[in-house]
Amino acid sequence: MPRRIVLRRDDPSPEGGDLTIDYRGELNEQQAAAATAKGGPVLIVAGAGTGKTRTLVYRVAYLVETGVRPEQITLLTFTRRAAREMLTRASALLDGRCQRVRGGTFHAFCLTILRRHAQAIGFKERFTILDSADAADVVDILRTNSGYHKGEKRFPRKKTLYTMFSAERNRDQPLEQVVETQYPQFIPYMDALHDLATQYDQYKRQHSLMDFDDLLLRTLELFQQHDDIRQQVATRCRHVLVDEYQDTNRLQAELVRHFGSVHGNVTVVGDDAQSIYRFRGADFRNIFDFPEQFENTQVLKLEENYRSTQAILDLANHLITQAQRSFDKELVAASGEEGDTPAVVPATDARDEARFVAQMIHDLREGGTPLNDMAVLFRSSFNSYDVEVELNRKNIPYVKYGGMKLSEAAHIKDVLAHLKVLENPADAASWNRVLQLLHGIGPKTAGDLIDWITSDAEDPFTLKERFYSGRYVEALKELFNLLRRLRTEELPLIAQVEAVVEYYEPICKDTYYEDFPKRLQDLEHFVGLAENASNRSDFLASLALDPIELSAMEAEPAQDDEPPLVLSTIHSAKGLEFSNVFIIHALEGVLPSQYAVKDPEAVDEELRLLYVAITRAKDDLFISYPMLQYRRYQGEHMARPSRFIEDVPEDLLEPVRLVEEGAASADLPENNHQALPGSSDTGSSDESAQSNDNLPF
Repeated sequence: MPRRIVLRRDDPSPEGGDLTIDYRGELNEQQAAAATAKGGPVLIVAGAGTGKTRTLVYRVAYLVETGVRPEQITLLTFTRRAAREMLTRASALLDGRCQRVRGGTFHAFCLTILRRHAQAIGFKERFTILDSADAADVVDILRTNSGYHKGEKRFPRKKTLYTMFSAERNRDQPLEQVVETQYPQFIPYMDALHDLATQYDQYKRQHSLMDFDDLLLRTLELFQQHDDIRQQVATRCRHVLVDEYQDTNRLQAELVRHFGSVHGNVTVVGDDAQSIYRFRGADFRNIFDFPEQFENTQVLKLEENYRSTQAILDLANHLITQAQRSFDKELVAASGEEGDTPAVVPATDARDEARFVAQMIHDLREGGTPLNDMAVLFRSSFNSYDVEVELNRKNIPYVKYGGMKLSEAAHIKDVLAHLKVLENPADAASWNRVLQLLHGIGPKTAGDLIDWITSDAEDPFTLKERFYSGRYVEALKELFNLLRRLRTEELPLIAQVEAVVEYYEPICKDTYYEDFPKRLQDLEHFVGLAENASNRSDFLASLALDPIELSAMEAEPAQDDEPPLVLSTIHSAKGLEFSNVFIIHALEGVLPSQYAVKDPEAVDEELRLLYVAITRAKDDLFISYPMLQYRRYQGEHMARPSRFIEDVPEDLLEPVRLVEEGAASADLPENNHQALPGSSDTGSSDESAQSNDNLPF
């Protein structure tokens, strides 16, 4: 029997050892317990505004300070920006060693693994990543080639098909279940759907393509087929830290189990009350199942809120008790400040709701609150249209989040397609886009050219002897000359992008002649992004894995102006905070959405969505809704406020009545609700305004 030598623990002594950071002095008691927790599995249930990022930063520093090599710490987040911010803060807190921690998104971390080992599961090393739009285009090619578009009955379109296939994979559900629960109208096509799903997988393998789901699924496939590779990866993951664990899907939860399979040191941070990405495949049950998957899990809580007043937190605490399942926690304001009671504001119709919001924002700004410290939040992008009209009328600048991503815009995708065929000449989906930009080339000709191009992997950018139509031959020569030059001259990335954009500009003007000047501005932004990337492969991966908001760039003022007001879907506002928050259109059928009301789990997520919106507010919160709605073919009808706010006690959510200016002294109700602040348009003094429960226009 071999002699045994026991390795001493990396953790310091119970007294703390010679640590340079005073963890218990710089963190509150709950944060310090989480940051300095011993090895093994740890679940940190972090309520909104309780400093989870700060806690995770200190945990990184603590692990490095107590002897864990930074390269053996893996920090997984949902945006690369979040990972960079945490590691920068940890480095400032401790030292530069923290920058050597491996941090990034699940997809990016899996990409680094697959770049090294993809050949073990039949992919080329230089495979292309498909974003969701590109993936849908591939599905459409297969749909058309198979003749499914010619049927007498309606067959699912490309985006619906891709969404079905994606849900099957990242939710770990059979395709039949996905179709039966979400697309029952397409049940008769199950055989065809299975056939297309199989073709889609085969096509990607044939052309070395992976979509977002593949980055996770193929990594799991790699681990399951090659246990030696799993052990190599897991051995390097001495400690695994996961942010926003409530937003993981089933594939990600399984990957976390594999990453921690050697050492067992897994720390996850999350809040079940903020799980709002079910439509992306997130499964809030993962956070509840974590203690069952990892034996002897320490469950720690963060409940001291550093953002909101107690009045706002009391409303949030009350609402979340309606959830069917939640961790028992109570948010408490660290400041001890009670604050003003949140207000619920019924408006006559959507225009009056918009007038109220715009007037309040105007008055709060005049009172000294910066526009960018205020936000208007809504369930869906179109809910804000009336508010946008009123803001424009008052000349209030704003930026809107929750729209199109930069890399989803057609003209940006055109340029990206050229870069993708340079990176992977077998990328048939990108070739299809590139070729059909040329006059005279349609789907049939593009398909024939792609078959020829991709069959010659050794020399894909050289025109061979074959018949070419005079309609496109010169354009094809120009394209191939460009690609061959960029491929052979090994130019810096910025030069490659500039050359492609210069080539593409006349095509852009011809294709998008109605608004090409704006699109050319977007292309300038795009070229600027390339300056910060080290190489083409990383640049393409970056845009695919962490896309940039186009709507935010569009809304930035052309001239110097004050930082704008924020308009945002609630989903896009998660993680942000503002002094004053307006939640608009809090209606039944909107929040919760009409698609959720028949599904108890979906209704629960809608409740969590409202919880997230409420906990964005630091000082003042206004929830409004129109009492009358207009529907096409139905005209005006009475609307019902959201079930979530309908029966909330008035000491938690104060009702406020809107009246037209000039009617403020008439027909007042007898109760004494406090008036909304900022109604300076009436000419009243602040003191007299406080005794009036009506907001005059």
